[in-house]
Amino acid sequence: MMTGEAAVIDWKKTDYPVMEHFYTIQGEGVHTGRPAYFIRLAGCDVGCWWCDVKESWDESQHPVIPAAELVRAAAHSGAAFAVITGGEPLLHDLAPLCTGLHEAGMRIHLETSGSSPMSGEIDWVTLSPKRFKEPLEEVFSLADELKVVVLTRKDLIYAEKNAAKCPSRTRKMLQPEWDTPESIPLIVDYVKKHQEWTISLQTHKFLNVP
Repeated sequence: MMTGEAAVIDWKKTDYPVMEHFYTIQGEGVHTGRPAYFIRLAGCDVGCWWCDVKESWDESQHPVIPAAELVRAAAHSGAAFAVITGGEPLLHDLAPLCTGLHEAGMRIHLETSGSSPMSGEIDWVTLSPKRFKEPLEEVFSLADELKVVVLTRKDLIYAEKNAAKCPSRTRKMLQPEWDTPESIPLIVDYVKKHQEWTISLQTHKFLNVP
């Protein structure tokens, strides 16, 4: 799906601030268990207090890497798809990076809070909305997957509020916050009563996979 206008600049001459990029196993969401190449861009203006990659927030603390280098590494891994995540990846123009990854024959998955304008041609959009900075209305129609982190009952209400704005095709998932185990029975009970929702777990943490 096209989520933004095509870049007019040469993608090979574009750089991105990158916290890390590596070949791994998708740990959560619809594509759990699938091999994927993760590209974690630096910079975030959302600031969830329970974020487990706060070190990604400050863009200035991370190296700037050419898109060409990221594409080469991703393609060399043999993964079928790359996951662009953050931080908040939409703080950056993703069109050049997406162009390169698609030229390399890879599908592109995006993990975003949806709080900044969409860019790039994305094949799968995981929308993970946050109260700290709400998603832009334009993002909801593009969501293939809605993944809401749950700490309390208020988050279940928040999940439904966001789900109401998504297309019927959107896969809806509730994910317990890692350090809030009391959210698990809330989610289990809710999904049993509302079967259009499913549960997402951070399996990479259980398996100690980066």
